[in-house]
Amino acid sequence: MGRIIRNTISYGFVTLILAALGFCIYLFLDDLDGPEVTMTPDTGRISPTQEITLKLADAKSGVRSVVVTIHRNNQSLVILDKVFSEPAPVQTTSFNLKNAGLRDGAFELEITARDNSLMSFGKGNGTTRKWNMQLDTQPPKVRIKTTVPALRRGSVTAIAYSVSEDASMTGVQLGEQFFPAFLQPNGLYYCFFPFPLDTPKGKFTPELLTRDLAGNESRNRVLVNAGERNFRKDTLNISDNFLNSKEDVFKELVPDDISNLERYVKINNEVRISNEKTLLEIGKNTSPTMLWSGAFKRLPGSASKASFGDQRTYMHNGTKIDEQTHMGQDLASVAHAPIPAANDGKVVFAEPLGIFGNLVVIDHGLGLQSLYSHMSEIQTNVGATVKKGVFSNDGTQRTTVASSCTASRCSRLTGWIPSGSKTPLPIGLMPPGPNVKAD
Repeated sequence: MGRIIRNTISYGFVTLILAALGFCIYLFLDDLDGPEVTMTPDTGRISPTQEITLKLADAKSGVRSVVVTIHRNNQSLVILDKVFSEPAPVQTTSFNLKNAGLRDGAFELEITARDNSLMSFGKGNGTTRKWNMQLDTQPPKVRIKTTVPALRRGSVTAIAYSVSEDASMTGVQLGEQFFPAFLQPNGLYYCFFPFPLDTPKGKFTPELLTRDLAGNESRNRVLVNAGERNFRKDTLNISDNFLNSKEDVFKELVPDDISNLERYVKINNEVRISNEKTLLEIGKNTSPTMLWSGAFKRLPGSASKASFGDQRTYMHNGTKIDEQTHMGQDLASVAHAPIPAANDGKVVFAEPLGIFGNLVVIDHGLGLQSLYSHMSEIQTNVGATVKKGVFSNDGTQRTTVASSCTASRCSRLTGWIPSGSKTPLPIGLMPPGPNVKAD
């Protein structure tokens, strides 16, 4: 009986050891891969001050450490040796070469990351990646090819220029607003930029900003012949009859339990701002090359009822309720008159949008877009290619205008930052930039 008990205990002990050994083997064999290593930016070029971000990922064991080493001429220098306080599935860190003491030229960058597994006698699985890099401390050289442009406040111009090397970003900086340029097949960059309505002539100082793949920047003042321009002042009387007739429309945009007058003011401000942000996002969807050809056309046989840049004061029963700048060109025609596209392009938006009603946006390339709003129906789709032909009919009434097509932002530019500086341009005022003509 005692022998049986001793044998049972021995067998149980052996089984326990084998189970523990199997569990250890499972732990070792379950994670045989090192962390994934991603470097951003990954352009093959770097400047001493450029920050390089590393993303290290290991879902099973977590990331424990990372070492960054540079090799040149049989010499090595450790730039970063970091052990993370707590292993995690994803770790991020960054480094630069400020203190590396390197001169311009080629070197090898090596990054080794380890996970928190028990492999390699507790050191963890390791991943080593190597990059052939080029240290570059020289800023890109920019040469403007076009003549000094002339423009008035509220208009748009364009420049063409060359850059001495590949650029990660280039365009015109106006305060906080940046207007990107587009590389053309001829090797030049084309860039449209405005003289904003809300910028005084003395503060209009466009600057050409270019950043190369290594992060070096060059800044060049763009010379312009800038002129002032006076805009018409207009007063609009908002009657109770008008407010009541539009009650259903107003409630769709602002369902709050407030008066029609309060809704109108809210639409003219908050909804307008929201719609502008949407248009800025739409503007990012643009072709890097010109899609238009020849002169831009306005609505045939139409009469102008309101102009771009009009300074509007809104009155109700003798009291001022709002002020806005009119950012479009109101063109009156007969009801249901066909609306032709101003020029060749691609439809990037075709649906109702707040204060614009039924809205179509056509992209003409290089950030140049035309908008057609307040239409009775939309007869085109996003993605459609259009020529200078009919794509929609108009039949709505806007206060005193029998029917209208608002080409309100035919040169609203990609990259527009919603800072209140809105500078669209009516079709009749298209800038004579690179290969651009206007009627």
